Amino acid sequence: MFDYLLTQEQIKLRDEARDFVKWVPRQMVLDMDADTIKFPREFLQEAGRRNLFGCRYPKEWGGRGMDWVTTGAMLEEIGTLGYEFACVFGVGAELVCDAIIQHGTDAQKEKYVRPLLKGDIFAAECLTEPRGGSDFFGATTKAEDHGDYFLLNGQKRFIVGGEGADYFLVYARTNFEPGVKSQKAITAFIVDRGPGVDTKYLYNLMGCRGGGTARLVFKDVKVPKENVLGTLNGAYEVFNTMMIPERLGTAIMTIGSARVALEIATHYTTRRKAFGLPINTFQGVSFQVAEGAMLLDAARSLGYTTCKAVDSGMNIDRVRRMISESKKFITESCQKIVHNAMQVIGGIGYTNVFPIERIYRDVRLASIWTGTSEVMSMIIAHEWYREQKKIRAESKMRDFEADAAEAFAEEEKIYE
Repeated sequence: MFDYLLTQEQIKLRDEARDFVKWVPRQMVLDMDADTIKFPREFLQEAGRRNLFGCRYPKEWGGRGMDWVTTGAMLEEIGTLGYEFACVFGVGAELVCDAIIQHGTDAQKEKYVRPLLKGDIFAAECLTEPRGGSDFFGATTKAEDHGDYFLLNGQKRFIVGGEGADYFLVYARTNFEPGVKSQKAITAFIVDRGPGVDTKYLYNLMGCRGGGTARLVFKDVKVPKENVLGTLNGAYEVFNTMMIPERLGTAIMTIGSARVALEIATHYTTRRKAFGLPINTFQGVSFQVAEGAMLLDAARSLGYTTCKAVDSGMNIDRVRRMISESKKFITESCQKIVHNAMQVIGGIGYTNVFPIERIYRDVRLASIWTGTSEVMSMIIAHEWYREQKKIRAESKMRDFEADAAEAFAEEEKIYE
């Protein structure tokens, strides 16, 4: 943790999160990984009781009125407990609540945000569909206008909390005119668990177990008009703001899990001996730990810089690029850190004598969900080229191409 980046108030909250992590029973961690616990309700209730949810939200709705840097410190600490704990912690309080805080009415905040931050109810986001993952705008779930309510039909897949959540943020098509752009055809809804909302399938996951990850089926669900989040056909605006907590939060929480793996490997390699010497004296081992430490610091540096950028209100296009860079670099770096940790521990790291194998399985999700690394690269490239084009058009930079001895040999500069 970079303590020097935090105020005393932020450090105090960070330490509260550490105390909470210590509170979690060992058996809860084991039972979640074994899928004996299908949804960690007790864990979420205790987090709410300690007022750890939504620290960046206004105090009037149950938050602490802090910022994204504070949120980053919080999520990193929750991530040390296990990546799935951070996932279920963040999905309701950092994703769904964020959408309602930014786009919801006061009535919606009173009904759905305040009790969630207290740990009385829980929420899940319904974005992915069986027919497509990253193709958000290809959503086929539909909500038809029936006067004072919408009739919702469709399916959503890989929903963390699909088993245990009390309400859902659901994206559905509401404009069925031929030729309409998808960005103008989808609406975000707050959907209560009730008649027509069915948890059809619980996934047997490689890792990140115990979070109630499920496929949900909505069949003739009546959603009252007052449960439209934002504006009709305005889910694009909700989606754009949601990408900040989804992708930045996903990145930051991975740091905590990787940190634990590296700490375990560090401690192990100072005690384990081979050829009469502690194995950390061998460069083949210590260099892999060193690489892990370097990547951990680099990942945290990018993550907290991006948090600061969001807090500053920086241009959204630049923020979008930085968040995508953070999501890709941090998650992939953390996977490499965990890989190195298992490698230096050796065969025993491949067993459940140490938690490295669980961490290894869990963090593999990080570069897939909430937008794959490939999608992040696509966004980074798009925003970078657009930014550079604007800089060149405005002539704000020195013409560095001219700083070559034969810079003006134009006949040699062939582009077609």
